[in-house]
Parts: sequence; C-alpha cells; structure tokens
Amino acid sequence: MKTKTLFKVFTLFVILFVNVVALSARGNDGNLIYNTNEKDGVMLDQTVYKMDGNSLSNYMKHNYKYDDNKRMIESQTLKWNSAKNTWENNLLITYTYTGKTVTTNYYQWNNKKKEYILAPEMTVTLDSRDI
Repeated sequence: MKTKTLFKVFTLFVILFVNVVALSARGNDGNLIYNTNEKDGVMLDQTVYKMDGNSLSNYMKHNYKYDDNKRMIESQTLKWNSAKNTWENNLLITYTYTGKTVTTNYYQWNNKKKEYILAPEMTVTLDSRDI
C-alpha cells in the first residue's frame, strides 16, 4: 500500500513539474503551441513551438523515458538554436527508484565540456515515510 502511495505522490510530482515547466514557458510568450506524443498512456515527448506571425518556429523540446513499471526515469529539455538551426541540450532530470525511495538528480548542460553536469544542490530524495 505504501508503494502505491509513493508511486501516486511521485507521479503527481512529475505531472506538476511538467505543468510548471509548460506554464513557465507559456508565461514567457502567450503564443506557444504544444505538440505532445503519447504511447500506452505515457508522454514520450513534447515539442513547443512559438507563433511568429502566421508561422510556427521551434522553441523547446522535452523527451521522456520510463522503466518497465511506467515510472519516469529521465526527462530531458532541449532549446532551439535558430542560428545553428538545431536542438541543443539544456537540462536533464533523472529519477532513481530504490525500494520506497525516489532520488531526483538535476543536470545542466555544459557547452565547454559537452556533457551534463550534476547540480547537487538540486538533488532531492523522497522516502514514503516522508509522505
């Protein structure tokens, strides 16, 4: 029962996080359009387009990965670079499940090193006893 409660709370956390990201993007410009791809009840990716007059241009992209239990294990955010005409890494969030504990790690893309760098101050560990 506690595992189900932890899973429900974590799922709610993920949904809220995705919505906060989407809302913050919407707050940036009221002309954003969202295209979401889902499969088997989970969101695989979401592309955000910015309305520019009568045309759309790439803005942000979110990619998601799940484990066999349909728990999110990775969320990646990319930003569009119009000068290079390509998607660029921005943020990576990983979720690790150990028993009744979920650890969330945040990584920011480092252009010089060409890799994601852990932001340890943003690491969160949630235990079902904390609920």
